Amino acid sequence: MSTSSPPTPPSSAFIDDKRRFKNITLPCEWVEDYRPGGYHPVVLGDIFNRQYKIIRKLGEGSYSTVWLARDLKHSGYVALKILVSEISGSTTELRTLRRIIEVAPAEGTRYITRLLGEFEHRGPNGVHKCLVFEPMGPSVNTMVEELPQFKPRRRGMEIRYPPRMAKSILKQSLQALTFLHENGIAHGDFQPGNILFTLNDIDSTPEDLLRQEEDEQARSISPPVQRLDGKQDKWAPPYLCVAQPLVPFTYYAEGFKVKLSDMGGAYYFTDPPTKAVTPLGLRAPELILTGTVNNTVDIWSFGCLIFELITGLPLFCIPCSEMEDDDHLLSLTTQLGALPDELFKHWTTSSLYFTPERKLFNCQLGGVALGEEPLMVEQTSMEESFDRAGPDLDEEEAHKVKALIRWILQYNPTKRPSPAEILTDPWFCEIDVESNSSKVSMA
Repeated sequence: MSTSSPPTPPSSAFIDDKRRFKNITLPCEWVEDYRPGGYHPVVLGDIFNRQYKIIRKLGEGSYSTVWLARDLKHSGYVALKILVSEISGSTTELRTLRRIIEVAPAEGTRYITRLLGEFEHRGPNGVHKCLVFEPMGPSVNTMVEELPQFKPRRRGMEIRYPPRMAKSILKQSLQALTFLHENGIAHGDFQPGNILFTLNDIDSTPEDLLRQEEDEQARSISPPVQRLDGKQDKWAPPYLCVAQPLVPFTYYAEGFKVKLSDMGGAYYFTDPPTKAVTPLGLRAPELILTGTVNNTVDIWSFGCLIFELITGLPLFCIPCSEMEDDDHLLSLTTQLGALPDELFKHWTTSSLYFTPERKLFNCQLGGVALGEEPLMVEQTSMEESFDRAGPDLDEEEAHKVKALIRWILQYNPTKRPSPAEILTDPWFCEIDVESNSSKVSMA
Protein backbone atom coordinates (compact mmCIF):
# COMPACT_ATOMS: atom_id res chain seq x y z
CA MET A 1 0.00 0.00 0.00
CA SER A 2 1.32 3.42 -0.90
CA THR A 3 2.42 5.51 2.08
CA SER A 4 1.84 8.94 0.55
CA SER A 5 -1.47 10.65 1.40
CA PRO A 6 -4.15 10.71 -1.31
CA PRO A 7 -5.70 14.03 -2.30
CA THR A 8 -9.00 15.03 -0.71
CA PRO A 9 -11.81 13.75 -2.97
CA PRO A 10 -14.16 16.33 -4.48
CA SER A 11 -17.47 16.98 -2.71
CA SER A 12 -19.53 15.83 -5.70
CA ALA A 13 -20.53 12.56 -7.32
CA PHE A 14 -17.85 10.75 -9.29
CA ILE A 15 -17.87 9.80 -12.93
CA ASP A 16 -16.44 6.48 -14.09
CA ASP A 17 -12.94 7.71 -14.92
CA LYS A 18 -12.63 9.42 -11.52
CA ARG A 19 -13.50 6.42 -9.36
CA ARG A 20 -11.41 5.90 -6.23
CA PHE A 21 -12.36 2.39 -5.22
CA LYS A 22 -12.49 -1.16 -6.49
CA ASN A 23 -16.03 -2.34 -7.22
CA ILE A 24 -18.18 -3.70 -4.40
CA THR A 25 -21.02 -5.82 -5.76
CA LEU A 26 -22.97 -6.43 -2.55
CA PRO A 27 -26.26 -4.53 -2.01
CA CYS A 28 -24.82 -1.57 -0.12
CA GLU A 29 -24.62 2.19 -0.54
CA TRP A 30 -22.29 3.43 -3.30
CA VAL A 31 -18.79 3.46 -1.87
CA GLU A 32 -17.80 6.49 -3.97
CA ASP A 33 -20.24 8.58 -1.90
CA TYR A 34 -17.89 8.38 1.07
CA ARG A 35 -16.48 11.83 0.39
CA PRO A 36 -16.70 15.34 1.86
CA GLY A 37 -20.40 16.14 1.99
CA GLY A 38 -21.34 12.45 1.77
CA TYR A 39 -21.87 9.53 4.11
CA HIS A 40 -20.15 9.22 7.47
CA PRO A 41 -17.93 6.09 7.63
CA VAL A 42 -19.41 3.72 10.23
CA VAL A 43 -18.14 0.37 11.47
CA LEU A 44 -19.83 -2.04 13.85
CA GLY A 45 -18.99 -1.19 17.45
CA ASP A 46 -18.66 2.57 16.88
CA ILE A 47 -20.09 4.73 19.68
CA PHE A 48 -21.91 7.99 18.89
CA ASN A 49 -22.62 10.84 21.26
CA ARG A 50 -21.00 8.78 24.04
CA GLN A 51 -24.30 6.90 24.25
CA TYR A 52 -25.18 4.86 21.14
CA LYS A 53 -23.20 1.72 20.24
CA ILE A 54 -23.65 0.57 16.63
CA ILE A 55 -24.52 -3.14 16.46
CA ARG A 56 -26.35 -3.66 13.15
CA LYS A 57 -27.11 -1.94 9.87
CA LEU A 58 -30.83 -1.57 9.16
CA GLY A 59 -30.73 0.19 5.80
CA GLU A 60 -29.44 2.97 3.59
CA GLY A 61 -30.78 5.58 1.20
CA SER A 62 -29.48 8.31 -1.04
CA TYR A 63 -29.07 10.71 1.88
CA SER A 64 -28.48 8.55 4.95
CA THR A 65 -27.52 5.26 6.51
CA VAL A 66 -29.62 3.75 9.32
CA TRP A 67 -28.25 1.63 12.15
CA LEU A 68 -29.48 -0.31 15.17
CA ALA A 69 -27.68 0.98 18.23
CA ARG A 70 -27.59 0.00 21.89
CA ASP A 71 -28.50 2.89 24.14
CA LEU A 72 -25.73 2.62 26.75
CA LYS A 73 -27.46 5.05 29.11
CA HIS A 74 -30.95 3.56 29.06
CA SER A 75 -30.20 -0.08 28.16
CA GLY A 76 -32.65 -0.23 25.24
CA TYR A 77 -32.20 -0.05 21.49
CA VAL A 78 -32.68 2.79 19.00
CA ALA A 79 -32.45 3.33 15.27
CA LEU A 80 -29.78 5.89 14.43
CA LYS A 81 -30.21 7.70 11.11
CA ILE A 82 -26.98 9.42 10.04
CA LEU A 83 -27.56 11.97 7.30
CA VAL A 84 -25.00 12.87 4.65
CA SER A 85 -23.27 16.04 5.74
CA GLU A 86 -24.21 18.12 2.69
CA ILE A 87 -27.89 18.19 3.76
CA SER A 88 -27.37 18.02 7.52
CA GLY A 89 -27.55 21.77 7.97
CA SER A 90 -30.76 22.26 6.01
CA THR A 91 -32.82 19.09 6.45
CA THR A 92 -36.58 19.58 6.49
CA GLU A 93 -37.08 16.18 8.08
CA LEU A 94 -36.18 17.36 11.56
CA ARG A 95 -38.34 20.48 11.31
CA THR A 96 -41.28 18.40 10.15
CA LEU A 97 -40.87 15.82 12.91
CA ARG A 98 -40.59 18.56 15.53
CA ARG A 99 -43.79 20.11 14.19
CA ILE A 100 -45.62 16.78 14.40
CA ILE A 101 -44.49 16.31 18.00
CA GLU A 102 -45.62 19.84 18.81
CA VAL A 103 -49.13 19.74 17.30
CA ALA A 104 -50.15 16.10 17.78
CA PRO A 105 -47.70 13.98 19.79
CA ALA A 106 -50.08 11.04 20.38
CA GLU A 107 -51.30 10.78 16.79
CA GLY A 108 -47.80 11.38 15.47
CA THR A 109 -46.45 8.47 17.51
CA ARG A 110 -49.23 6.25 16.19
CA TYR A 111 -48.67 6.96 12.50
CA ILE A 112 -45.06 8.17 12.08
CA THR A 113 -41.84 6.56 13.32
CA ARG A 114 -41.14 8.24 16.64
CA LEU A 115 -38.26 10.69 16.95
CA LEU A 116 -36.46 10.21 20.28
CA GLY A 117 -33.61 12.68 19.94
CA GLU A 118 -31.00 14.33 17.74
CA PHE A 119 -27.37 15.38 17.83
CA GLU A 120 -24.52 16.28 15.50
CA HIS A 121 -21.43 14.22 14.79
CA ARG A 122 -18.26 15.51 13.19
CA GLY A 123 -16.35 13.16 10.92
CA PRO A 124 -13.91 13.19 8.00
CA ASN A 125 -16.71 14.07 5.57
CA GLY A 126 -18.19 16.94 7.55
CA VAL A 127 -20.78 17.49 10.26
CA HIS A 128 -23.62 14.98 10.18
CA LYS A 129 -27.05 15.40 11.70
CA CYS A 130 -27.98 12.21 13.55
CA LEU A 131 -31.63 11.45 14.27
CA VAL A 132 -32.56 8.93 16.96
CA PHE A 133 -35.75 6.94 16.28
CA GLU A 134 -37.63 4.04 17.77
CA PRO A 135 -36.35 0.86 16.08
CA MET A 136 -38.67 -0.55 13.42
CA GLY A 137 -38.92 -3.71 11.37
CA PRO A 138 -38.48 -4.16 7.62
CA SER A 139 -40.29 -2.14 5.00
CA VAL A 140 -43.37 -3.25 3.10
CA ASN A 141 -41.02 -3.82 0.15
CA THR A 142 -38.88 -6.24 2.12
CA MET A 143 -41.36 -8.00 4.40
CA VAL A 144 -43.34 -9.69 1.62
CA GLU A 145 -40.25 -11.72 0.71
CA GLU A 146 -39.99 -12.96 4.31
CA LEU A 147 -43.52 -14.29 4.80
CA PRO A 148 -43.40 -18.00 5.75
CA GLN A 149 -45.81 -19.05 2.98
CA PHE A 150 -43.13 -18.12 0.43
CA LYS A 151 -40.44 -20.30 2.01
CA PRO A 152 -39.10 -22.38 0.48
CA ARG A 153 -39.46 -20.41 -2.74
CA ARG A 154 -40.93 -22.45 -5.58
CA ARG A 155 -40.76 -21.85 -9.30
CA GLY A 156 -43.63 -19.71 -10.59
CA MET A 157 -44.75 -18.69 -7.09
CA GLU A 158 -46.66 -15.37 -6.92
CA ILE A 159 -44.90 -13.23 -4.30
CA ARG A 160 -47.48 -10.78 -2.97
CA TYR A 161 -49.24 -9.97 0.26
CA PRO A 162 -52.42 -11.88 1.09
CA PRO A 163 -55.37 -9.58 0.30
CA ARG A 164 -56.35 -8.91 3.91
CA MET A 165 -52.76 -8.07 4.82
CA ALA A 166 -52.39 -5.78 1.80
CA LYS A 167 -55.66 -4.06 2.70
CA SER A 168 -54.52 -3.46 6.27
CA ILE A 169 -51.19 -1.99 5.10
CA LEU A 170 -53.05 0.29 2.72
CA LYS A 171 -55.59 1.45 5.29
CA GLN A 172 -52.98 2.11 7.98
CA SER A 173 -50.76 4.06 5.58
CA LEU A 174 -53.83 5.97 4.39
CA GLN A 175 -54.66 6.87 7.99
CA ALA A 176 -51.09 8.17 8.34
CA LEU A 177 -51.49 10.26 5.17
CA THR A 178 -54.79 11.61 6.50
CA PHE A 179 -53.04 12.69 9.69
CA LEU A 180 -50.25 14.43 7.76
CA HIS A 181 -52.54 16.12 5.25
CA GLU A 182 -54.92 17.36 7.93
CA ASN A 183 -51.90 19.08 9.45
CA GLY A 184 -50.93 20.61 6.09
CA ILE A 185 -47.98 18.27 5.49
CA ALA A 186 -47.26 16.13 2.41
CA HIS A 187 -44.99 13.13 2.82
CA GLY A 188 -43.48 13.66 -0.63
CA ASP A 189 -41.87 10.21 -0.88
CA PHE A 190 -44.79 7.89 -0.23
CA GLN A 191 -43.69 4.42 -1.32
CA PRO A 192 -43.51 0.84 0.05
CA GLY A 193 -39.89 1.34 1.12
CA ASN A 194 -41.00 4.08 3.54
CA ILE A 195 -43.75 2.07 5.23
CA LEU A 196 -42.27 0.04 8.10
CA PHE A 197 -43.59 -2.79 10.24
CA THR A 198 -43.43 -2.43 14.02
CA LEU A 199 -41.39 -4.77 16.22
CA ASN A 200 -41.82 -6.82 19.31
CA ASP A 201 -40.40 -5.09 22.37
CA ILE A 202 -36.72 -5.87 21.80
CA ASP A 203 -35.28 -3.89 24.72
CA SER A 204 -34.83 -7.04 26.81
CA THR A 205 -33.32 -9.00 23.90
CA PRO A 206 -29.62 -9.80 24.49
CA GLU A 207 -27.30 -7.75 22.31
CA ASP A 208 -25.63 -10.83 20.84
CA LEU A 209 -28.95 -11.91 19.27
CA LEU A 210 -29.23 -8.59 17.47
CA ARG A 211 -25.59 -7.90 16.66
CA GLN A 212 -24.47 -8.15 13.03
CA GLU A 213 -21.43 -10.32 12.47
CA GLU A 214 -18.33 -8.94 10.79
CA ASP A 215 -18.33 -11.93 8.47
CA GLU A 216 -17.26 -11.42 4.88
CA GLN A 217 -17.91 -15.08 3.99
CA ALA A 218 -21.52 -14.80 5.18
CA ARG A 219 -21.85 -11.64 3.09
CA SER A 220 -22.93 -9.57 6.09
CA ILE A 221 -20.06 -7.20 5.33
CA SER A 222 -18.21 -6.42 2.13
CA PRO A 223 -14.63 -7.33 1.31
CA PRO A 224 -12.18 -4.61 2.45
CA VAL A 225 -12.76 -1.25 0.80
CA GLN A 226 -9.70 -0.68 -1.39
CA ARG A 227 -8.59 2.33 -3.39
CA LEU A 228 -7.55 1.79 -7.00
CA ASP A 229 -4.30 3.64 -6.36
CA GLY A 230 -3.46 1.49 -3.34
CA LYS A 231 -3.40 4.42 -0.94
CA GLN A 232 -5.06 4.53 2.48
CA ASP A 233 -8.43 6.32 2.38
CA LYS A 234 -9.62 8.27 5.41
CA TRP A 235 -13.05 9.23 4.03
CA ALA A 236 -14.48 5.70 3.66
CA PRO A 237 -14.92 2.87 6.19
CA PRO A 238 -12.71 -0.24 6.03
CA TYR A 239 -15.76 -2.26 4.91
CA LEU A 240 -19.43 -1.71 4.07
CA CYS A 241 -22.26 -3.44 5.95
CA VAL A 242 -25.12 -5.19 4.20
CA ALA A 243 -28.47 -4.07 5.63
CA GLN A 244 -30.09 -6.65 7.92
CA PRO A 245 -33.63 -5.53 8.80
CA LEU A 246 -35.01 -6.94 12.04
CA VAL A 247 -37.20 -9.53 10.32
CA PRO A 248 -37.08 -12.16 13.12
CA PHE A 249 -38.52 -9.68 15.63
CA THR A 250 -41.31 -8.26 13.46
CA TYR A 251 -45.10 -8.59 13.77
CA TYR A 252 -46.53 -10.03 10.59
CA ALA A 253 -49.83 -11.74 11.47
CA GLU A 254 -53.29 -10.49 12.47
CA GLY A 255 -53.05 -7.20 14.34
CA PHE A 256 -49.72 -6.09 12.83
CA LYS A 257 -48.97 -2.37 12.68
CA VAL A 258 -47.11 -0.23 10.16
CA LYS A 259 -45.91 3.37 10.31
CA LEU A 260 -44.68 5.92 7.78
CA SER A 261 -40.97 6.69 7.93
CA ASP A 262 -38.43 8.94 6.22
CA MET A 263 -39.85 12.45 6.27
CA GLY A 264 -36.84 13.73 4.30
CA GLY A 265 -39.03 14.56 1.30
CA ALA A 266 -41.88 16.07 3.36
CA TYR A 267 -43.08 19.62 2.83
CA TYR A 268 -45.86 21.95 3.93
CA PHE A 269 -48.70 22.52 1.50
CA THR A 270 -48.00 26.23 1.78
CA ASP A 271 -44.33 25.81 0.84
CA PRO A 272 -43.89 23.06 -1.79
CA PRO A 273 -40.37 22.32 -3.02
CA THR A 274 -39.21 23.08 -6.54
CA LYS A 275 -38.30 19.43 -7.01
CA ALA A 276 -39.96 16.32 -5.57
CA VAL A 277 -38.19 13.09 -4.57
CA THR A 278 -41.10 10.82 -5.54
CA PRO A 279 -39.90 7.54 -7.18
CA LEU A 280 -40.23 7.37 -10.97
CA GLY A 281 -43.15 4.97 -11.26
CA LEU A 282 -45.18 6.79 -8.59
CA ARG A 283 -44.93 10.31 -10.03
CA ALA A 284 -48.13 12.14 -10.92
CA PRO A 285 -48.46 13.27 -14.58
CA GLU A 286 -48.25 16.99 -13.76
CA LEU A 287 -45.00 16.30 -11.90
CA ILE A 288 -43.56 14.60 -14.99
CA LEU A 289 -44.67 17.24 -17.49
CA THR A 290 -44.49 20.55 -15.62
CA GLY A 291 -42.55 19.80 -12.46
CA THR A 292 -45.53 20.99 -10.43
CA VAL A 293 -45.40 19.82 -6.82
CA ASN A 294 -48.79 20.02 -5.13
CA ASN A 295 -50.59 18.52 -2.16
CA THR A 296 -51.88 15.52 -4.14
CA VAL A 297 -48.58 13.85 -5.06
CA ASP A 298 -49.07 11.44 -2.12
CA ILE A 299 -52.58 10.67 -3.34
CA TRP A 300 -51.38 9.65 -6.80
CA SER A 301 -48.65 7.49 -5.27
CA PHE A 302 -51.23 5.86 -2.99
CA GLY A 303 -53.45 4.98 -5.96
CA CYS A 304 -50.48 3.28 -7.65
CA LEU A 305 -49.68 1.48 -4.41
CA ILE A 306 -53.17 -0.06 -4.18
CA PHE A 307 -52.58 -1.73 -7.54
CA GLU A 308 -49.09 -2.87 -6.52
CA LEU A 309 -49.96 -4.38 -3.15
CA ILE A 310 -53.04 -6.20 -4.38
CA THR A 311 -51.52 -7.58 -7.59
CA GLY A 312 -47.88 -7.88 -6.55
CA LEU A 313 -46.88 -5.90 -9.65
CA PRO A 314 -46.17 -2.18 -10.12
CA LEU A 315 -48.78 -0.28 -12.13
CA PHE A 316 -46.03 1.70 -13.89
CA CYS A 317 -42.64 -0.01 -14.14
CA ILE A 318 -40.33 2.75 -15.36
CA PRO A 319 -36.60 1.98 -15.53
CA CYS A 320 -34.18 4.89 -15.31
CA SER A 321 -33.19 6.03 -18.78
CA GLU A 322 -32.86 9.13 -20.93
CA MET A 323 -36.38 8.44 -22.19
CA GLU A 324 -37.98 7.65 -18.81
CA ASP A 325 -40.51 10.49 -19.07
CA ASP A 326 -41.73 9.35 -22.49
CA ASP A 327 -41.85 5.77 -21.22
CA HIS A 328 -43.99 6.85 -18.27
CA LEU A 329 -46.31 9.06 -20.32
CA LEU A 330 -46.91 6.31 -22.88
CA SER A 331 -47.76 3.94 -20.02
CA LEU A 332 -50.14 6.49 -18.54
CA THR A 333 -51.90 6.91 -21.87
CA THR A 334 -52.20 3.15 -22.29
CA GLN A 335 -53.37 2.29 -18.78
CA LEU A 336 -55.48 5.32 -17.85
CA GLY A 337 -56.47 6.94 -21.14
CA ALA A 338 -55.52 10.02 -23.16
CA LEU A 339 -53.93 12.95 -21.39
CA PRO A 340 -56.05 16.12 -21.25
CA ASP A 341 -55.04 18.94 -23.58
CA GLU A 342 -53.63 21.12 -20.79
CA LEU A 343 -51.15 18.37 -19.89
CA PHE A 344 -50.51 17.01 -23.39
CA LYS A 345 -49.32 20.40 -24.65
CA HIS A 346 -46.35 20.17 -22.25
CA TRP A 347 -45.20 16.87 -23.76
CA THR A 348 -42.55 18.29 -26.05
CA THR A 349 -41.63 14.95 -27.67
CA SER A 350 -45.23 13.76 -28.21
CA SER A 351 -44.84 14.00 -32.01
CA LEU A 352 -42.50 10.99 -31.83
CA TYR A 353 -45.51 8.87 -30.87
CA PHE A 354 -48.69 10.67 -31.92
CA THR A 355 -50.04 12.14 -35.15
CA PRO A 356 -51.17 15.80 -35.16
CA GLU A 357 -54.69 14.44 -34.50
CA ARG A 358 -53.28 12.72 -31.37
CA LYS A 359 -53.58 9.22 -32.71
CA LEU A 360 -50.89 6.84 -31.39
CA PHE A 361 -48.74 5.50 -34.23
CA ASN A 362 -45.47 4.50 -32.54
CA CYS A 363 -44.42 3.03 -29.17
CA GLN A 364 -40.67 2.91 -29.83
CA LEU A 365 -38.99 5.17 -27.27
CA GLY A 366 -37.10 7.98 -28.95
CA GLY A 367 -39.10 7.75 -32.15
CA VAL A 368 -38.81 5.79 -35.36
CA ALA A 369 -35.29 5.37 -36.76
CA LEU A 370 -34.72 6.30 -40.41
CA GLY A 371 -35.88 3.47 -42.66
CA GLU A 372 -37.59 1.60 -39.82
CA GLU A 373 -41.27 0.87 -39.30
CA PRO A 374 -43.11 2.31 -36.27
CA LEU A 375 -43.47 -0.07 -33.34
CA MET A 376 -46.95 -0.73 -31.99
CA VAL A 377 -47.67 -2.81 -28.89
CA GLU A 378 -50.90 -4.02 -27.35
CA GLN A 379 -52.67 -1.29 -25.39
CA THR A 380 -53.76 -2.69 -22.03
CA SER A 381 -55.90 -0.68 -19.62
CA MET A 382 -55.30 -0.58 -15.87
CA GLU A 383 -58.35 -2.79 -15.34
CA GLU A 384 -57.12 -5.37 -17.87
CA SER A 385 -53.63 -5.37 -16.29
CA PHE A 386 -55.24 -5.84 -12.87
CA ASP A 387 -57.29 -8.82 -14.03
CA ARG A 388 -54.34 -10.41 -15.85
CA ALA A 389 -52.30 -10.29 -12.65
CA GLY A 390 -54.90 -12.63 -11.13
CA PRO A 391 -55.20 -11.09 -7.65
CA ASP A 392 -56.72 -13.29 -4.94
CA LEU A 393 -60.06 -11.45 -4.95
CA ASP A 394 -63.54 -12.46 -6.00
CA GLU A 395 -65.11 -10.59 -8.91
CA GLU A 396 -67.12 -8.22 -6.71
CA GLU A 397 -64.15 -7.13 -4.61
CA ALA A 398 -61.90 -6.82 -7.66
CA HIS A 399 -64.46 -4.46 -9.18
CA LYS A 400 -64.43 -2.32 -6.01
CA VAL A 401 -60.64 -2.08 -6.03
CA LYS A 402 -60.41 -1.15 -9.72
CA ALA A 403 -63.08 1.53 -9.25
CA LEU A 404 -61.19 2.87 -6.24
CA ILE A 405 -57.94 3.13 -8.22
CA ARG A 406 -59.77 4.94 -11.05
CA TRP A 407 -61.29 7.40 -8.58
CA ILE A 408 -57.87 8.25 -7.18
CA LEU A 409 -55.78 8.36 -10.38
CA GLN A 410 -57.43 11.35 -12.01
CA TYR A 411 -55.35 13.53 -14.30
CA ASN A 412 -56.83 16.71 -12.80
CA PRO A 413 -55.21 17.14 -9.35
CA THR A 414 -58.17 19.16 -8.06
CA LYS A 415 -60.50 16.21 -8.65
CA ARG A 416 -58.41 13.67 -6.73
CA PRO A 417 -59.97 12.69 -3.40
CA SER A 418 -58.30 13.58 -0.11
CA PRO A 419 -56.97 10.80 2.15
CA ALA A 420 -59.93 11.33 4.49
CA GLU A 421 -62.35 10.92 1.59
CA ILE A 422 -60.65 7.73 0.43
CA LEU A 423 -60.99 6.33 3.95
CA THR A 424 -64.77 6.54 3.58
CA ASP A 425 -64.73 4.23 0.56
CA PRO A 426 -66.70 1.05 1.35
CA TRP A 427 -63.69 -1.14 0.60
CA PHE A 428 -61.72 0.43 3.45
CA CYS A 429 -64.73 0.51 5.78
CA GLU A 430 -64.87 -3.29 5.56
CA ILE A 431 -61.64 -3.78 7.55
CA ASP A 432 -60.83 -2.83 11.15
CA VAL A 433 -57.13 -2.16 11.70
CA GLU A 434 -57.51 -1.00 15.30
CA SER A 435 -57.52 -4.48 16.84
CA ASN A 436 -54.27 -5.57 18.49
CA SER A 437 -55.30 -9.21 18.83
CA SER A 438 -53.29 -12.20 17.67
CA LYS A 439 -49.95 -10.47 17.26
CA VAL A 440 -47.35 -12.96 16.11
CA SER A 441 -43.63 -12.46 15.58
CA MET A 442 -41.15 -14.34 13.44
CA ALA A 443 -38.67 -14.84 16.29
